[in-house]
Amino acid sequence: MTEAPIFIFGLGVALVFGLAIGSFLNVVIWRVPAGRSVVSPPSACTSCGTPIAPRDNVPVLSWLLLRGRCRRCETSISARYPVVEAVTGIAFVLVIVGASVPAYPLAFALPLLYFVAMSIALALIDLDTHTLPNKIVLPSYLAVAGLLVIASALEADWVRLLTAALGMIVLFGFYFLLAMISPRGMGFGDVKLAGVIGMLLGWLGWAALVVGGFSAFLLGGVFSILLIAAKRVHRKGGIPFGPWMIAGAFVGVVVGDPLIEWYLSSIGIR
Repeated sequence: MTEAPIFIFGLGVALVFGLAIGSFLNVVIWRVPAGRSVVSPPSACTSCGTPIAPRDNVPVLSWLLLRGRCRRCETSISARYPVVEAVTGIAFVLVIVGASVPAYPLAFALPLLYFVAMSIALALIDLDTHTLPNKIVLPSYLAVAGLLVIASALEADWVRLLTAALGMIVLFGFYFLLAMISPRGMGFGDVKLAGVIGMLLGWLGWAALVVGGFSAFLLGGVFSILLIAAKRVHRKGGIPFGPWMIAGAFVGVVVGDPLIEWYLSSIGIR
């Protein structure tokens, strides 16, 4: 096989795997905030309680074939389910594409795929409940750390683990300080998530960490101003910050290095 067919096959695998993970994330998003197990009982219609058959649990396709309704009681099924599945599948493909550019080392795709899945779940849960559950955030420290160790081994670059640890400490400490100064403006869920993001961005380097950390506040601030201007939220109204932390992290991953290089060049340092 030539490189092109292998690459296309890899994208197909990433898409299918992402769609399957997206289906599981729908369960996580629904059950974790409710304090329920994500493994049992099996998924069922929330209206009639009928267990969902395997043929009706194929990501995206089943929802389309059923026209967004339960096969038995015909209750509408939220379009968010196939959207989450499709977004996860596309995001997994983009991670592989990003590694092939390369926007980051190929080995980094491993922890980044995990972070993508974690981020989709946390962003939607935060939007729904204004919480970032410990059941997802705290185990992510071990998961991301383990995957970064594997990435460092594949890259034969163990120094990156040191910058990952420093990134975790720096971003966690910064958010912790903000939470101490303004408890109403920064929740401890955000502080704990900051440590995971700092670890991930720190592995890539200080440029990714700085750009990713700053972008969260820039994006969140602009969005908040737009909502206030549109009178969709009061000045003192709470706006979930988790999604903007996550969005900022992806900005840091994709354009952290080139953005810092451009800035340093523009001021004559490089």
